[in-house]
Amino acid sequence: MVDSRYSEASSNVILKKKRPIILIEIFRELGKSRNCLVTVAIGETHLQHWKQYALKSWMAYAEKYDLGIFALTNSIYHESDPSWKKPNWQKLLIGREMLKQGLDVKFACFLDTDILISSISPNIFDLYDGNSFGLVSQIKNMPMPLDLVLRQFVFLRNKFYDPKYPLDSGAMMTPKQQYEFSGLSPFDDLACTGLFLFNPSKSSMDMENWYFKYAKDYRSVTGGEQVHLNWEMLSTGEVQWLPYEFQAIWVYEMAWKYPFLYAQHGDKKLIRECIEASLFSNHFLHFAGSWHESDMWLDDQILDSNEKFDLFSSFNDYLCFPITGASKGMVKPQR
Repeated sequence: MVDSRYSEASSNVILKKKRPIILIEIFRELGKSRNCLVTVAIGETHLQHWKQYALKSWMAYAEKYDLGIFALTNSIYHESDPSWKKPNWQKLLIGREMLKQGLDVKFACFLDTDILISSISPNIFDLYDGNSFGLVSQIKNMPMPLDLVLRQFVFLRNKFYDPKYPLDSGAMMTPKQQYEFSGLSPFDDLACTGLFLFNPSKSSMDMENWYFKYAKDYRSVTGGEQVHLNWEMLSTGEVQWLPYEFQAIWVYEMAWKYPFLYAQHGDKKLIRECIEASLFSNHFLHFAGSWHESDMWLDDQILDSNEKFDLFSSFNDYLCFPITGASKGMVKPQR
């Protein structure tokens, strides 16, 4: 639903209202690349979970590729302010706030706090063209049959988590159905907005305008900003689609590759090994959602052993090894 109060003039009036000082906390300073990872971590539990379970992997990645790490840790508007929206909407104001805070950012990658980064992940900014919004589709170019995976996780939740979990619900909506549910003209694609790349100097004003465009009683299947932000970004005609590996969805990964975890969801060691296996073949792993699968990243022993570190490090070295395909003859295992 579009806010009838919204216009360029009314936005300017709103912005002149007194509001709290914005605190974008700096966890790693910008390097020479001037690129950064940025997140929204509002609320003590949200912030502490990110710092305890995910930040370690972000920090290693940032050090490897000379990136800054910033987090919006305070709500930009108080809940009593008419401009307030849920924290997931406030990601749209991060570009504006970075500029106001004098952070000389070239390109930014927004990440939800529940994303783990593989230590052998390539630099996402090497793929980014800098002129568009970088997104990862949840619909197209998937490495698994999406229709089947959706049925798998719905069925397995019903079977092993809660027999009242519906077998047919909004979880099965097509992109067209999701856009139309929110009163928007449909596109045939949909990204998870837990990750997107943007150019702050080019797009911050547009993102700010989108924040104010929608009223608080907007309609959304998930209750979040995802469909609306997709619609705005796709409407610009300036979208760069990145490979699935840069935002592998754990719910899909688990249902497709590790369905046995539903019956063994109390086995933390087994879960950890499956998550590490997923990080071996994916770059960024997102634990999106609100069901039990989405809490499985809350384990500070993931990739914490020297053995796992050495395995990933050795494989990373091997990826740089030149391959010729030259025959070495018949090689058989020693008995």
